[in-house]
Formats: sequence, structure tokens, C-alpha cells
Amino acid sequence: MGNAAAGDILLEIYQRLIARYGPQYWWPAETPFEVIIGAILTQSAAWRNVEKAISNLKTAKALSAKAFRQLPLDQLARLIHPCGYYNAKALKLKSFAPLALTSITKTISMSFSMAMFDKMRLELLSIQGIGQETAGFHNPLCGKQAPVFVADAYTRRILSRLGLAPTRNSYNAYQALFMGQSSGGTPSCFKNTTRCLSA
Repeated sequence: MGNAAAGDILLEIYQRLIARYGPQYWWPAETPFEVIIGAILTQSAAWRNVEKAISNLKTAKALSAKAFRQLPLDQLARLIHPCGYYNAKALKLKSFAPLALTSITKTISMSFSMAMFDKMRLELLSIQGIGQETAGFHNPLCGKQAPVFVADAYTRRILSRLGLAPTRNSYNAYQALFMGQSSGGTPSCFKNTTRCLSA
């Protein structure tokens, strides 16, 4: 199936979903930083357990890059225990902290180009245990100039069942299929706030 035909079907799927379910106010987080922490913690975990871990971090006033750097590894692991693989995930959070304190903090208030977006994504991918999908979740940190589609496992499964899978079975190929159809569209909002980012 050609890209144009696939694009028409993808747009029809999107229109049907938005008509049926309405805007979903993507990702239950209060801040951009919390979005990517949730993306790291949700790897191989049910979201309800991630919420418990994030709640623990908030209660301990430890949901910040500075806290991740300062807390001993075992203490951070105890706080995120509910989400499973807590030792490995604590290490990921500690590895992410320096990047969050430098690149993200510095660029969040700047005009964000796709080149900067790609650089940050590569830096995230250099962290042990952070893959393409999780790295894609840093988009809300970059503002509206960097729209990106996170091609998660559910998306790939649906496209395969509909016969729309790209010929190359890679994360980038699935993402490119959607990015080529993006019309600049739906707002992404954070829980309990009116702040939305164009995605």
C-alpha cells in the first residue's frame, strides 16, 4: 500500500477516534518533567503502580532532577518500588538527572529547533535502558516547535493487524509513517492544569 493510501486510512482512523472519544488530554502528568519520569517508570509496569511511585516521589519532595542526583540509589529505589524493576529504574533516573539539569533546563525556555530536539533525543538514547519509545516522550519538554509521534507497541500492533505496517519493521519506520501525515493538530495537556502544548 502506498504512503498516500496509508495516510488516508490513518487520518480516517484518527477522525473516528476523536469523534468517538474526544480529546484525551494526553498523559496524566502535572509538568513536562513528570511526563518523562512517568515514561521511564512505566516500562514493563501497569500505570496504577507508576502513579504510586510518582506519589511517593512527590510526598518525599523528590520529584526533581536535583533530588534524583542527591538521593542515595537505594533510597530512590525504595520510593519507586511499586513500579517494579526499581533498582534498574532508579539507576535510569539518576543517569537522566544530569541531562535534565543541563540540556532540558537550559533549552526549555528557548526557541526549540528540530536539530536541538534530535540532539536531546540522542542524549536520552545514550542512557542505559532508555529506548526509542521512552526517548520520544521528551517532546512536551520541547514545546510546540517539535511535534513528534510516539510509536508505541499498541500502535505497531494495530497497524500490523490493519495491513498498514511499513515494509521496514523498525521504530523509526512506524514513526515516519505518522510524522508524514501530521497536520499539526491536537493539544497535549497536563493533568489539573490548563497548559496545553500543540503536538
